[in-house]
Amino acid sequence: LGSLIASLPLISVLGMIWMYGETKNIEKIATHAEGTFWYVLPSLPMFLTMPWMLRKGISFPVSISTGIVLTGILYILTTKILARFGMNL
Repeated sequence: LGSLIASLPLISVLGMIWMYGETKNIEKIATHAEGTFWYVLPSLPMFLTMPWMLRKGISFPVSISTGIVLTGILYILTTKILARFGMNL
């Protein structure tokens, strides 16, 4: 249940509701939603890498640090790849 609740995009949904309430700018909200989608994808491998490392006996600090570094690298790669297709996040 905790994993399910943590996976809900509550902050993004609240942010879009707030943006709509303040600006009514549909294009800005659409851009935000699309950008959020593309930034979620490179963060997902962290949630597979960490449990794998932890189950192999690797300490939590090393596992989470590796997950964070991996996510950062994947963010950079994602933005560079998307930029080649004309999408600038």
